[in-house]
Amino acid sequence: MSSPASRRNSFRGVAAGSRASSEGHPGRRRAYSCPYFSSRAQAEDFSVSLSQPMFAITLRFLLAVDLWLSKRLGVCACEESPWGSIRPLVRLVEFSGHVIPWLVGTVYTLLRGESVAEQELMLNLTLALILDLLLVRGVKTLVRRRTPVQNRSDILSAFFVERYSFPSGHASRAGMCARFFLAQLADTASMRVLVVSWAVLVSLSRLLLARHYVTDVGFGLAMGYCQYSVVERFWVTWDCLHDLLFIQLRESLDQAYDRLWMVDWKH
Repeated sequence: MSSPASRRNSFRGVAAGSRASSEGHPGRRRAYSCPYFSSRAQAEDFSVSLSQPMFAITLRFLLAVDLWLSKRLGVCACEESPWGSIRPLVRLVEFSGHVIPWLVGTVYTLLRGESVAEQELMLNLTLALILDLLLVRGVKTLVRRRTPVQNRSDILSAFFVERYSFPSGHASRAGMCARFFLAQLADTASMRVLVVSWAVLVSLSRLLLARHYVTDVGFGLAMGYCQYSVVERFWVTWDCLHDLLFIQLRESLDQAYDRLWMVDWKH
């Protein structure tokens, strides 16, 4: 029968051995610290039954493929991810597609434009950004697809990450702006390659950071590409804007004059 002292010594040896084994394999411990790569991170039910319609079975299969591929691409989801060392660079690319710098930059250029053509271009780009923002918000409200689990635990991005993910606003904005610049400004081959590369990198950053699923980004790119057709169809010229403002101003003055005339007539 062992004494209490020997039992305490054996327990200390086991604890020291387990602590040494965990320190000897730091990668094993870090692999599960990122919630996006945990086994319970994407606990969605994609089970199917033969009694279900063929459309439902196909949809569940595509969603399962989308989830699997999105999880494979999220290599910068957190610092402990396989490509976590380049996460700050990817986040910088992500910020280049955010709506705030785009709106601030276009409005500033619109106000400081030196020519009528430049102001007209920035005016339509501003309207296109507002249109994109409204359409993406509307689709997200209708679909209500939750963002990947990593976004729900990323404290640093709590003020920038939205609740719903379909479609990707960054991808939609990148697709719309890329087509806008290709049609209006990019007149050389190098500029076209630069614009397309930027749109691809911004869309890819949303997948690498696990902000969206693959279908969110794909639909966002297609949505932004089609939005430029609407902008081009309803292109606002500077003369048209002047006429519109003049008509509105004239109607306001007429209404004010009528109210003053009615007040004088009553007195």
